[in-house]
Amino acid sequence: MLDRVVPTISSLLNARAAGHSLPAGLYIRDDVFEADLDVFFRKHWICIGLECDVSEAGDATVIDIGASSLILLRDDDGVVRVFHNVCRHRGSRILDGGPTIVSKLVCPYHQWTYELTGELAYAPHMGANFDKECRSLKAVNFRSISGLIYVCLSDNPPDDIDELERVMNERLAPYDIRNTKIAYEKDVVEEGNWKLTLENNRECYHCSANHPELCVSFVDLDFGYDPDSLSPEDKAQADEHLALYAERTRRWEEEGHPSAAVEQLIDCVTNFRTQRLIISGAGESQTYDATAASSKLLGTMTRKDLGDTHLWGHNSWKHFMGDHAVVSIVIPLSAGRTLVRTKWLVHKDAVEGVDYDLQKLTDVWIATTDQDSDLVSRSHAGVMDPAYIPGPYSPFSETYLEKFATWYVDRMHAHGY
Repeated sequence: MLDRVVPTISSLLNARAAGHSLPAGLYIRDDVFEADLDVFFRKHWICIGLECDVSEAGDATVIDIGASSLILLRDDDGVVRVFHNVCRHRGSRILDGGPTIVSKLVCPYHQWTYELTGELAYAPHMGANFDKECRSLKAVNFRSISGLIYVCLSDNPPDDIDELERVMNERLAPYDIRNTKIAYEKDVVEEGNWKLTLENNRECYHCSANHPELCVSFVDLDFGYDPDSLSPEDKAQADEHLALYAERTRRWEEEGHPSAAVEQLIDCVTNFRTQRLIISGAGESQTYDATAASSKLLGTMTRKDLGDTHLWGHNSWKHFMGDHAVVSIVIPLSAGRTLVRTKWLVHKDAVEGVDYDLQKLTDVWIATTDQDSDLVSRSHAGVMDPAYIPGPYSPFSETYLEKFATWYVDRMHAHGY
């Protein structure tokens, strides 16, 4: 029997047809997964958390990305720092996963001890000639963009994150994300490839049939539709909504609230999109009745009718509203498993049960994330089937999937695949 020829990663990338989903191997193969980790989670900027994850001096938390483990902490002077979770002695992990409180970073193996600034303070039995100065913890390249922590594990991080920083510092200033707190956090492990998770998030073709809770406040028409498929009544409603959108965006911008879409999605390194979206129904927040879940608004916000400032990148999506924010971070675990970590933020002084109702705050996105997890697992099971053939994207409802697939292939080629 002849040996079956296994396509190279390059040939899989080259086989991707414009307007279609990716070949199965790009979703399910372990070698592709390792390449994805190297290219998109080590050499590109990724969001790993928030300043409010470490709100007080001595707060620290560990985030694992593939084989890399990172310590996000706040030092005694209130400065946020990110270090590799690797002792400079023989490489032991210093902290275990998750949040903790520390006065110093002490390696449990041989008690090498580091200040929260990263400097090596104590290394027993190393002799009088041992030089501590060159044994500080290895710092990680990071940017705090209005309180959102982005890191790049490469020694040569892409510089086009400057545009993301410029745009979002202005847009997020009124929300003052640095002065929020995490009211709730939930991890969901999806049984699917990270790219399927991202693809699912970048279209709302599936929303009306799968997300009844979200669709109370979220308008699926905002992400495309085929006008010829609508009834005259639905077409008139869609036209009315588009006119309202244009008028609302114009008025918001005139009032000093940047709202128009800004996209850096193809022919770039750092991938992002932001826009101020209309909230449907009561128009205040992404809750089960579209009214605010917290009476204490974020930052300097004084209005509940300023919509949803959304932001997505290649490993996160975020929604910022007057009363709260929702931040979801994607961390690949294997070719077929992906962690989605979601955090709900409120004003740092908001009191549960007094200023906000936790169930109302979280119900919609807990339900939506669970529903999406099921959809992603179905998609992954499908692309593993020998009958799978890449299918066509909707030219109306899945244009952002086409852009993501194009960007993905281009970036893989740029790194030699």
